[in-house]
Amino acid sequence: MKSILLVCAIVGVLAVMPAAAEQHDADNTERNVRDRDGKTVTPMDQGGSAADRELTAAIRKAIVDDDSLSTNAQNVKIVTAGGVVTLRGPVKSTAEKSAVAAKAERTKGVKRVDNQLEVETQ
Repeated sequence: MKSILLVCAIVGVLAVMPAAAEQHDADNTERNVRDRDGKTVTPMDQGGSAADRELTAAIRKAIVDDDSLSTNAQNVKIVTAGGVVTLRGPVKSTAEKSAVAAKAERTKGVKRVDNQLEVETQ
């Protein structure tokens, strides 16, 4: 009897999971299409030097360590090439956009920050 109840509970949870996943708007199809034209900076443009990789890692750490930032803000694209950092992706507010850019600008070794972050519309 207990095993039947356990199986029913598991099936119930699994049945709800796809519906819960659909509630989050994770469809980036339109954004991804614009990245294919070669006119925008993508992660494939990341510099291969140790300095560029270290800058990207330091900026990512500073962003992720800030618990006040939304999950989207903590997952923005950070692309560094020749010390120039490009930030792309959605954030929840102009305050988050500024906070993420400030973290990048304060990172030692950054020459310039190209802030292409987009504030989500409600």
